[in-house]
Amino acid sequence: MDTRKYNIYFHTHTISGIFIAGLLYVIFFAGSFSFFKDDISAWQKGRPEVGHKFDAPYNHLLDSLSQHYNLRGRNFNFYLLRQGQGSYVDMTASQDTTVSKPMPKLKKEEGRRGRGRRDEGDAAYFRYHFADKTTGDYSDSYDMAEFLYRLHFLAQLNQVGINIGTPFGYLVAGIVAFLFLFALITGLLLHWDKIKSNFFLFRPMSKWKTVWTDMHTVLGVIGFPFQFVFAVTGVILIVNYVLLAPFANLLYNGDSEKLYESLQYNRTVNVDYTYKSMDGTFDMDAFVGKWHSEWKDSQVSRIYIRNYMDKSMQVSLEAKPNPSANFAGSGFVTVDIASGKILEQKSPNAGGNYIDGVKSLVYHLHFGDFGGQPLRIVFFLLGLMGCAVIISGIMIWLVARDKVATELRKRRFNFWASNFFLAVCLSMLPVTAFTFIMVKTLDHVNQSVIYKTYFYSWLVLGIYLMVLRSLPRMNRHTLLLSAVLCLGVPIANGISTGLWLWNTWKQGASDIFFIDALFLVLAGSCAYAYTRVNAEAKPFKVLSLSKVPEKVLKTSEVRE
Repeated sequence: MDTRKYNIYFHTHTISGIFIAGLLYVIFFAGSFSFFKDDISAWQKGRPEVGHKFDAPYNHLLDSLSQHYNLRGRNFNFYLLRQGQGSYVDMTASQDTTVSKPMPKLKKEEGRRGRGRRDEGDAAYFRYHFADKTTGDYSDSYDMAEFLYRLHFLAQLNQVGINIGTPFGYLVAGIVAFLFLFALITGLLLHWDKIKSNFFLFRPMSKWKTVWTDMHTVLGVIGFPFQFVFAVTGVILIVNYVLLAPFANLLYNGDSEKLYESLQYNRTVNVDYTYKSMDGTFDMDAFVGKWHSEWKDSQVSRIYIRNYMDKSMQVSLEAKPNPSANFAGSGFVTVDIASGKILEQKSPNAGGNYIDGVKSLVYHLHFGDFGGQPLRIVFFLLGLMGCAVIISGIMIWLVARDKVATELRKRRFNFWASNFFLAVCLSMLPVTAFTFIMVKTLDHVNQSVIYKTYFYSWLVLGIYLMVLRSLPRMNRHTLLLSAVLCLGVPIANGISTGLWLWNTWKQGASDIFFIDALFLVLAGSCAYAYTRVNAEAKPFKVLSLSKVPEKVLKTSEVRE
């Protein structure tokens, strides 16, 4: 590779990487834990959900609602959770004006509601858990699984109040994903000539710039396919509205709703209300059970009810096949309840089209839900490997600029920039473990409590680490805190619920056992790393240097 191309790739890779380092670490770290979203949710609730299948009591839910609302003429949307243990339920106001007073129609931009909001009189939106038949709004049902999952695409930034026409957090996450894709490609081109000769080259006994460079290169190249897949799928999932906007304008006259319906993201079921009561009753449990039996090796994901108990009542189901049975596919059925006539039908296990193939490929590759727990563990480790690549990249950037020829003010700026990035990144593990402990010890946990616990502790610990002004001390403190707090996670769970590891193992509660075991492994790894760093770390001396002639300044070694 000629010098000009090398310099272009080097500088573009470095600049794009530094700009997104902190946010990308947050995305990778939170995303790695999100592979165990269902396990974390079961751990926090203290109820195992893996392998505990049962028939969802839809009739009980509707009967309970009927005690507080007149359900006639209402529309229902059920968004079922992945394990099938619960659902978000969206109930609209009644189409019957004798039941619900009609609300004034809003403009399109005014009609968009935030999660959990209701502006339609006696409409309702809540989460229903089938196992214990409990309900709660989105905030009350919020848990660490949902928090980490949404943190991995920076959804919390949507609430900072920056109005730019699109959710601010999603926009930032999309920009980070795009720049990450750019950094991956330029990094591969940068190291292309040496991939074969240096693929397994790692020199831990060499000088520290060499150690960080080898770690960055080796882990980056090994994890490149995984990181590339997540960069591409992340761009598609986060910024698809930007990618699809030109097609909506060109093919659908700007009607994005029709475009998303054509791409099978939305399903519009419009039924005229007749004001005529339907004869008999509606057994929703039997209806859903029939299609569960009809569509074996698949899972119902959404249920739509239109004009409940009116003669025009229709029910639609959407289903996704199990990846082991059919990697790409989707199914749906719409039935007129009064006549029993099937209005439309598509099996999730057959007849997959091009859209099914593309969507399934993107979703399965991004969420790692097609290979069971072993694959999720592999994805988790590869995600943490991405975190290590980011840390080593920051250290390479710092050490490469800590030179005798560099002005002292620039060296100090470089140190403080790295000090900030590393404080943000390294504090995430102890803060996450601390929040896991708190959700088990506090009497009431909701979205606000999790936000305050996580972000305030992150802020306090981040400031404390930056004030240390020592990268080795920062590393030692975070490793020690991580070891203690990660060990405290299974202890807090055992004390608060009695679900100690040996109990969950005997009960077959593999999801709860796994989370406790995961934090035990993290605690042991951090303890081992602490002993090594504590014995060998050397200080970074740039902040203690006075303004003396540059010829006497020596490059400091960094040990973290």
